[in-house]
Amino acid sequence: MPLEQGQNAPDFSLPGAGGETIALSGLKGRKVVLYFYPKDDTSGCTLEAQGFNALGEAFAAAGATVVGVSPDSVKSHDKFRAKYGLTFPLASDEAKSMLEAYGVWVEKSMYGRKYMGVERTTVLVDADGKIARIWPKVKVPGHADEVLEAVRALG
Repeated sequence: MPLEQGQNAPDFSLPGAGGETIALSGLKGRKVVLYFYPKDDTSGCTLEAQGFNALGEAFAAAGATVVGVSPDSVKSHDKFRAKYGLTFPLASDEAKSMLEAYGVWVEKSMYGRKYMGVERTTVLVDADGKIARIWPKVKVPGHADEVLEAVRALG
């Protein structure tokens, strides 16, 4: 069942890069930008991560925490963060339970071959833990700026 604006964001607790645990309940009282991406260190995912990273201070000033989520391992996340100097947390959902809860683990198709994968999606959660906005099928260029505007508009 797809998520909708206004409903409570599904809680989660996942291992993150650097040995941290990332839980939505632990971020209560802050706006949270959850961006779901397919794979560490691929061109689109790297550009998206760099976009959010470049605006890190602006997101923090707007009272928001950015969290990247993919099915990659913590070890992969650690390498990805180190390689690009990423300053925000990356959550690892190898079991895909959170990806499924947020409706972003979907059947995809490439060159006629069907497979399961992450649909690039961003979810903005307000300080009360409700979904404020959803961006499905994200196109990377300019996306982080658009999300930052939405965070600021939440006040």
